[in-house]
Amino acid sequence: MGAFGISQPVRRTEDPIFLTGQGRYVDDIKLDDTLHAFVLRSPHAHAKINSIDISRAATAPGVHLVLTGADYEAAGLGAMPYNDPPTPDWDPNCIYTPKMLALATNVVRFVGDGIAFVVADSVAAAQDAAELIAVDYETLPAAIGTATATEPGTPAVWPERPNNIAFVHQAGDKAKTDAAFEGADHVVTRKLTINRVGANSIEARAILAVYERDADFHTIYLSAQSAFGMRRILAEVIFGEDQSKFRVITNDIGGAFGMKAAFYTEYALSVWAARLLGKPVKWIEERSEAHLTDYHGRDNVTEVSLALDNTGRFLGLRVDTTANLGAYLSTLAAGPATIHLGGLAGVYTTPVAHVNVTGIFTHTCPTAPYRGAGRPEASFVIETTVEAAARELGIDPVKLRRLNMIPPEAIPYQTPLYFNYDSGRFDETLKMALDVGDYGGFGSRKVETEKTGKLRGLGISYAIERAAPAGFEFNEMKFEPDGTLKIYAGTTNNGQGHHTMYTQIACEFLGLSPDDISVIEGDTGEVQKGFGTGGSRVSAMGSSAAFQAAGVILEKAKTLASHILETAEADLNFSEGVFTITGTDRSVSLKEVAAFTFDSAKIPPGFEPGLSGAAEYRTDVCNYPNGCHISEVEIDPETGKIVVVKYTVVDDVGVVINPLLLDGQIHGGVAQGLGQILFEDVSYDPITGQMLTGSFMDYAMPRGDDLPGINVVSNPVPTSTNPLGIKGAGEAGTIGAMPCVMNAVIDALSSLGIFQLDMPLTPNRVWQAIQAAG
Repeated sequence: MGAFGISQPVRRTEDPIFLTGQGRYVDDIKLDDTLHAFVLRSPHAHAKINSIDISRAATAPGVHLVLTGADYEAAGLGAMPYNDPPTPDWDPNCIYTPKMLALATNVVRFVGDGIAFVVADSVAAAQDAAELIAVDYETLPAAIGTATATEPGTPAVWPERPNNIAFVHQAGDKAKTDAAFEGADHVVTRKLTINRVGANSIEARAILAVYERDADFHTIYLSAQSAFGMRRILAEVIFGEDQSKFRVITNDIGGAFGMKAAFYTEYALSVWAARLLGKPVKWIEERSEAHLTDYHGRDNVTEVSLALDNTGRFLGLRVDTTANLGAYLSTLAAGPATIHLGGLAGVYTTPVAHVNVTGIFTHTCPTAPYRGAGRPEASFVIETTVEAAARELGIDPVKLRRLNMIPPEAIPYQTPLYFNYDSGRFDETLKMALDVGDYGGFGSRKVETEKTGKLRGLGISYAIERAAPAGFEFNEMKFEPDGTLKIYAGTTNNGQGHHTMYTQIACEFLGLSPDDISVIEGDTGEVQKGFGTGGSRVSAMGSSAAFQAAGVILEKAKTLASHILETAEADLNFSEGVFTITGTDRSVSLKEVAAFTFDSAKIPPGFEPGLSGAAEYRTDVCNYPNGCHISEVEIDPETGKIVVVKYTVVDDVGVVINPLLLDGQIHGGVAQGLGQILFEDVSYDPITGQMLTGSFMDYAMPRGDDLPGINVVSNPVPTSTNPLGIKGAGEAGTIGAMPCVMNAVIDALSSLGIFQLDMPLTPNRVWQAIQAAG
């Protein structure tokens, strides 16, 4: 293992570029004759469009094009894509899939729905022209609330679905679960609201579309999570053309969090406008638009019941969830509510479970994956319910968890909800977290806090998730004549440190220096193929593809080295980047072998000039990262303000590629989970559907001083599902943080008789609960 190999805490190779202001985002790309686009959006949550008059806008100064939904429909362009989720037992016929065009035609269905697309010499000119568009609306009643959308008399979002139900999906064994509940000594039932939140990436959504008429070729610069996925949709779904006519480049991406995995209407419109005008068209989302139209996350109402016997053993789990999909189906609309239902089983031996999920339409912005994409919701449901059960039965929550925890000798373990855990030492990880977090010393800290007039609580959660869903990833490594190596990865980097990860793998297995390595991602013109980024898949699947590509290079290089050294391959040993004849001092470095291959006169028969290796790694088996979170909070009863004062995480993500990168992923995930519990909330007026949190004046984001020091410790248990034993880590922090922080707050408030609160736990909400408790 070299200084830059796997498991070394090396600093990110990407950071110097960003720290010196040399990042290249979509809006940094300046092309001659670029035109700028603006979207006129609906001010109503639900309204009939009687007419649209664009005549004044079309002749306004600097305006080149004004497009409407009627134009889009007349052009015969494709509707926005919807993909069925890779959910076990999912029935594609169970969901109603309404057509969503790039612009509304007859009816608008949420505040922010696109009406017209204006292209002009400048953004200001496009905005001015948009104000000249006359739209005659006939406002209609709206369905807004998740819990009330299916009630009789609620306005229908789509006439074909008068009850607003998009789908119903079930998982588990209902008959056995019902029988378990009938024989239970105790049943703990709770109704939980998991609120709607926004991704709020630093870089808002953006696209720059270029069309070369002579070549009939498109180059698209896009802030998205999958260059190849976006290329396929644009080519095949929107324009019905071959992918070879499209090149998508993602460059640097200022945050995505699942939100940028979806395909959006503005992408189709920008490329279409560039085709019509023959000039580059750039659309940069404004922050106010982001609040309205970036697909939101979460927004579930869940009733959960846990059946137990008198000793505290879990007998069965019953969950009924209503998931708000918004007005339209986003690209992956049904995924968050259904893909990760297995997480509801947790790390426990609960023998039976049944889950019912109802996806519903409302007159709100569509929802889509957001960091965790169903995992945090599942963890929140089971882990807050375990805490509630411990309170109701008078059992210590740690003891209750240990009583029901899957023992190491039972693994591999088949849960009642699809997941089959191949590895993990759950009780050991829990014990480590209790030790690192000084669980035993909490009592004295609580006493000291109470001396100041504040309340103190401790929360625990044990989260497990499914990562790296079935699929593939691609990697290619090529030596240059100067001995440097280029790595072409099919993934898309949006802040996780992919370049560092791939560099470490090349250093580990090829014995190279990081200074000799460069990484190219997110460019369909440079990389042969790829899937993209999402679902905590890159660390396991991207690294496995890179490992295999490195193996291809070594296999070729060993044959070449035996030719150069005039010895048998069996006599060669490879270490630290050098092939050596065993028992001698005769050797040749991998870089020298690579340089040798560029001399076509010297290379042996059967070899092409240059040294490279490519691999497509495929898997049908997921991995299961897991970990224990412990947090402590202080609450000022006079104001309701909550301060998280201590936070500990012990995670099992298998083999750790880079501890610093892992810490960064966990820290960021905890911040987003903590943010949802304490601050964040997308709120609509329940009658009009107007957004009440349309800026950062009203949508509260966590700040640096809202977070304590986060102590992250690893307890790696390698998985056998991939060649490097790596489990995903991108979602882990959020998944554990949501229930952990909520449990800590309720622990602090329980002495006042407060046992449940809805998120976000704003000071006002907490203060009102304290006042009501008397």
